[in-house]
Amino acid sequence: MSKIRSLLMVLVAVFSLPVLAHHGWSEYDSSKELKLTGTIAESGYEHPHGHIRLATPGKTWLAVLAPPSRMNARGLSPEELKKGMTVTVVGYQNRSKPEEMRAERIIVGAKTVELR
Repeated sequence: MSKIRSLLMVLVAVFSLPVLAHHGWSEYDSSKELKLTGTIAESGYEHPHGHIRLATPGKTWLAVLAPPSRMNARGLSPEELKKGMTVTVVGYQNRSKPEEMRAERIIVGAKTVELR
C-alpha cells in the first residue's frame, strides 16, 4: 500500500510543476489598459509565452505575449517580431513589476493580432 501511495505522491508532484511554474493573469491590472508604441529591442517566440522587449520613450517594457502556437494560428510569425521593428502593444501592466505588461493585442504594420 505504501508503494502505491508513494507513486501517487510522485505523480501529483510531477504533474503539479507546470501549474506552479505558470503565473496567473491576476498579477496584471486589467482596470487600466496601456497602449504603447515602440521599437522591438529583443524578442522570444518560445513556450510558455512569447515576449518582446519594447523600447518606448523613457522606458523599456517586457511585453508577455501569447504562446507560439496561438500566435501562429492567428497569423503572427516570428519574422514579424524582429529586433528594430516598430509595433504597438495593447495590454495591462503588472501590479508588482512596473516594467512588465501582458499583451492583449499587438499591431504590426497594418495588421492587428488578438493574443488572448
